[in-house]
This record gives sequence, C-alpha cells and structure tokens, in this order.
Amino acid sequence: MLRKPKKGWTPQHWASWKPFGIGEQYPNNYWEVFRAMWLSRDRLPYAWEILNKGVCDGCALGTTGMKDWTVDGIHVCNVRLRLLRMNTMPAFDEQILADVSQLRQHKSSELRELGRLPYPMMRRRGEKGFSLVSWDAALDVISDRIRTTTPNRLSFYVTSRGTVNETYYATQKAVRAIGTNNIDNAARICHSPSTAGLKAALGAGATTCSYKDWIGTDLLVFIGSNVANNQPVTVKYLHYAKKAGTKIVVINTYREPGMERYWVPSIVESAVFGTKFAEDFFLVNLGGDMAFLNGTIKHMIANGWVDESFVNNYTSGFTELKAALDNQPWSELARISGASRDEMYAFAKMVGEAKKAVFVWSMGITQHECGEDNVKSIINLALTKGFVGREGCGLMPIRGHSGVQGGAEMGCYATVFPGGKPINAENAAQLSQHWGFPVPETKGLIAPEMIDAAYRGQLDVLFSVGGNFLEVLPEPDYVEGALKQIPLRVHMDIVLSSQMLVEPADTVVLLPATTRYEIPGGVTETNTERRVIFSPEIPGPRIGEARPEWEVFLELARRVKPDLADKLRFADTASIREEIAQVVPLYAGIQHLQQAGDQFQYSGSHLCFGWNFPTADGKAHFTTLTPPQKELPEGHFWVATRRGKQFNSMVQERKDAITGALREAVLMNPHDAASLGLKDGDKVILRNHLGEFTGRVYIAPIQSGNLQVHWPEGNVLLDKSKRSLEGVPDYNAVVSLEKQA
Repeated sequence: MLRKPKKGWTPQHWASWKPFGIGEQYPNNYWEVFRAMWLSRDRLPYAWEILNKGVCDGCALGTTGMKDWTVDGIHVCNVRLRLLRMNTMPAFDEQILADVSQLRQHKSSELRELGRLPYPMMRRRGEKGFSLVSWDAALDVISDRIRTTTPNRLSFYVTSRGTVNETYYATQKAVRAIGTNNIDNAARICHSPSTAGLKAALGAGATTCSYKDWIGTDLLVFIGSNVANNQPVTVKYLHYAKKAGTKIVVINTYREPGMERYWVPSIVESAVFGTKFAEDFFLVNLGGDMAFLNGTIKHMIANGWVDESFVNNYTSGFTELKAALDNQPWSELARISGASRDEMYAFAKMVGEAKKAVFVWSMGITQHECGEDNVKSIINLALTKGFVGREGCGLMPIRGHSGVQGGAEMGCYATVFPGGKPINAENAAQLSQHWGFPVPETKGLIAPEMIDAAYRGQLDVLFSVGGNFLEVLPEPDYVEGALKQIPLRVHMDIVLSSQMLVEPADTVVLLPATTRYEIPGGVTETNTERRVIFSPEIPGPRIGEARPEWEVFLELARRVKPDLADKLRFADTASIREEIAQVVPLYAGIQHLQQAGDQFQYSGSHLCFGWNFPTADGKAHFTTLTPPQKELPEGHFWVATRRGKQFNSMVQERKDAITGALREAVLMNPHDAASLGLKDGDKVILRNHLGEFTGRVYIAPIQSGNLQVHWPEGNVLLDKSKRSLEGVPDYNAVVSLEKQA
C-alpha cells in the first residue's frame, strides 16, 4: 500500500512564509484564468463547455473536463488556458492572404492571433497570395498530383496537439491505401527513443505505471524533465506526494525553479505559502546523464544495494553490465557527467534505501544522438531494485502533447503498423487481408528524412497536418530551402503558420481543420498513463468549411484509388473505434467509449505486473552501456535548447513566468560568467560552424561549462545530421561565446 498524504498543513514543505509568495518569481495562474476569460469573452459559454466537458488538448495528463483519475478537485492549468482561445476564436477574413508579403514579417504568435482558417485556399508559383477554392477543386489538385507521381515521392506528417486516435488511425489507413508508409507524427521527434528503449528492455514500449504511483512512493526521480513548465497539473500531484512522505529528486543541467518550488493555485495551503518539491538536485553536464547513472549503479553494486533475488530470477545481462562498469573509471564518469563520485554515491544511497521508486523523464533524455541509450541507462538503474511492475514503481516517459501517445499506437508512423507492429512482409500481409487492399511492406520516411528528401528534389508532395517543420527542426534555413523545392505542399490546420507562407515551388494548398471538440460524434485520446479517454463533441459555433482530418484523408484516398472506395469509408468516429478494437488488440474496449467520462487504461495500472515481461525469454534485459566520449574544446560551452512560456514551438510570451528569463536569455553559470567578465544582461554571441545566436547573459544555477537558450530560437545552432537511432534530432550543440560591445 502506498502512503497517504497527511491531513492538515505541513509548514516544513512551504516554499516561503510570505503570503502568496509576494516578490517571488512564479506564474500568476489566477491572472491566466481572467486572461482566458477575456480573450474568449465573445464565446464564454462555449469556452466553459470545452473546459468543463472536453478532454484537455494540452499535455498528456488527460483531464476529462476539469477532473482526472489521480486526485480529487478541479484541474485546469495555464497551458490549457493558453490554448483555449485557439478553440473559440472566430475565422479571419480570407482577404488577408491575398498578398502574403506583409504576413511573412509576422511572428508565428501573431499569425495565430489572426483567427481560424475558414476555407480551402490555394497559391501558385508567382502569385502574391492565396485565393479561395472549393473543397472539390483542392482535392482534385492534390489527388491529380499524387496520381502522377510514385508513392516513394509522397510524404504525410501529422502533429500531436489536439490530434485524436480516430484521426491517426483513419489517416494512416488512407495513406497506406495510396501506397506508401511515408507517414509520421510528432512522437518521432520526442519520445521515440523511449518507446524503443522500453520495448527492447521490457518488451513493453509505454509508461509502465500510473500517475497515482507518484503519491506515496518512496522516491520520485525526474531526469531531464520539467513538469512544472510542461505539465503544470502535475505540481498538484507533487504537493500531495510531499505530504505523503515521497522524496523528490531532480537530475538536470539546470536547477529548474519550478521543480524546486511552486505555488499551486487550487490548493489553499500551497496557493498561500507555496510548496517545496525537489529535496535534492544533481546537476550534470549536457549529455552526462548516462555517465551519472552508470556511476550510481557502480555504487549500488559496491554497497550491496542491488536486489539480487529480482536480478537473478527476472532479468538477464546484469553480469555483462557489471563487467563493463568495472572498466569505467570513476575519473571518466565524473568528467563526462560533471558530477562527483560523492554525488553519485548520495543518489545511489537514496535509490538503495528506497523500497519503491518512480523514474520520470522527457526531452532532456531523448533529444540526443544517444537518446535510446540514455533511456536504457534509466531502465538499468530501475531494474537493479525491481522498480517496475508493482505499486509505487515505474518508468514514465511523460508526454507533453495530448495526442502523442496514441499516434504510433494507431500506426501513424513510418516504422510501425497499428499496435506498434514492425513493418515487414508478414505484418503487411495481415493488414492487407484485414483491410482488403495491398499494404506496403517497407519502412517509410521518418519526419526529418522527409525534409532531406525534399532538399534533394526527391519529394513531389508533402501533406502536413498541423506542425511547423520550419520552426521545429534544426537548421531552419535548410528546412526552408527544402520546403521551397516541393512541387505540392498541403497544410491542413486550424490557424496560420509560418511554413504555409514559404514560397511555392509550384502549388501550396491550405485546408481548414476542425478542433477535436468540433468533430461529430466525439473522439478519443490516449494519455501518458495509457488511459484512453472519450472527448465528446461540444455544440457551439463552427468555422466556415472546416472539416475533420480523418474525413479529408479518406476522401482523398478514394479519389486516388477509386477501385478501393468501398474499403475506405467510415460512417462516423464510432465505426473507426470499432475497427481500432479489431486491429489493435491493446485497444479492445475503445469501441465502448461513447460519452464524457468514459475511459479505460489499457493493460491495467501497471505494465509487466508481477514481473511478467513480454520479452522472448520472459525476462527484463539490462543493457551494457558506455557513455559517449564527448570532449569540450577549450573556450567552448555545451548549449542545450529549452522551453519557456510556450507549448511545443508555439511561443506564448516573451518572458517565462517561472524563471523570469526573456526569449533572448543565455542561461549561464555565475562562475563561468565572472571568469569571462560578464554580468547579467550583457550582450553575447554564440557561434559554431552552423550559425550564430545573439542573446543576453542570464545568470542562473546551471552546471559550469553549460549554457541554455530557448527553442526554437536556438535552432540556428543545431546540426541537422545529428540524430538518434530512431531519428530524433539532437537539440544540443557546442559553441564559442563572445561578448558584444
């Protein structure tokens, strides 16, 4: 049994004795409520219905309305409130697109604020802007171009903000009917290393536990993850975890203020005095996590803190791992990690003394060339104590987008079919038999490879649902050059984005999409803890001729392959769910979700429960890992890209309310700054062989030798060729720093 949170107030956990944190730097969440109300004042009843009945389209916590399955009370965060206006805003006047020369000067945030895209529009090469077209005309242009090329020269990309299981499933089915596996989604560039690592080690590629396991476990560890910024509802869980006696630890390059303390607005005690979260921070170098965790395991072995019974009976590969660690000198592990042997011991002692523990990680672990191995190093540590498959234990790659968990599971992925099945001849044959048409049996282009193909002139069509390659991928000039070479680009979205305005090689088509709350019949999403949740259609205003993406893709496929028309129809979203239940056995039960509040957690509260691992040998697998031997040239810094007040690449404010840093901030260690004669606010230039970033010094508690800049502004410093095995770009770089007069 997990410990329960103590009743009554606990002053030892207060962040400050000053009421309401007067003078402290933290988000004014009450202001966010009033701001959201003001922006949606023209449609307040509709906005309230979305908040009260719809499943959150922000991060992947998956609140239904304003409640969840973890703790009681009202849950609404500033991320969701910032996204609300995108669901309630009216359409823009299509005449604003008649000449895009001025719009190209706008920031993406300004483009979003113009309003919803109401009608299909088209722009040909040499034209100043876009003209209205009918849906028929738009789909004719797209289908004609697809028919005149070959499947290998097509690509389709689906984002994850607000995208639902039904859209993912129907879209990938339509694309495969057209004849290609060149379809990918946003999961590719965030947690694909997590899926690969978990699948290889445990046989299960998703979060193994539930959010409830955070509250009352002995040890809760966050590695390269900042939930206070990206999943703000979780700070409520952290408050109750502290009251239940859970020890919270963070391993990161930067001592994130929001992970240290927060004022939780919906809990009176925390709203007044705040809550201290992390008791210990272990600061590591960029890319030093694996070395730090290897050192931790060395200490655990040396001190007899390993659960030998579990290791001997339920795992394989430990002997090989131990031998490899014996050959990794402490001096090297300390140099690479940036942490001392004593710090590794201190963390190992915490893990060794814990009877239960949960490990949470995010982009700080996965978005590296060695992302898969970073994940496996966390799994190695958890397996030393059997921290999986039981209450209060687990491995959690936490998701930052509400739709991302279901994307690959529905098969909207270039490297797997629905259900996560590998793309091969056998699985293609099974799908072909089920769907009644031939399914391609070779892997498709992943998202970054689509841009590479376009740059080489090997792509004729790019169909992008949401997303913005121009602001998401490294080397934006390269990406823009690639987009300019694609004969037909199709962008389906609810608002304008900067990539829509890139000059056409021949034709650009814009298609208006519905939000998840506008889709007739309702839809489902899958959250981080594998909970599949029904989100009902919310009656209210509708925008022009906006259509659900799933309908559009199936109609397009019918036009391209008229002989398959009868096999490419769904009466409604309920019939899509019926087929999902048949094709993806894990999702059996999705067909019964019909109204608000309906949900189920596939595979139960814990994967691998009772230490039953769905691997070939029935055991969990340790992985022998050698930390990458990265050398930092003299006078250079590691630089990581970070999020501020934003949702994915959608920047919402120039200033981050948690850190106080502006978008041009270069977060820097105070001793590093002093050694270079720099102080807060000094203008500096970061340079490498790819580009330069001009910013201002922001003194921060960050590991010496490391810098952080905001993303996507820092993309100019990133190398497009550096990717993990699963294709995740490495969102880090090495730079020189120069003070600018």
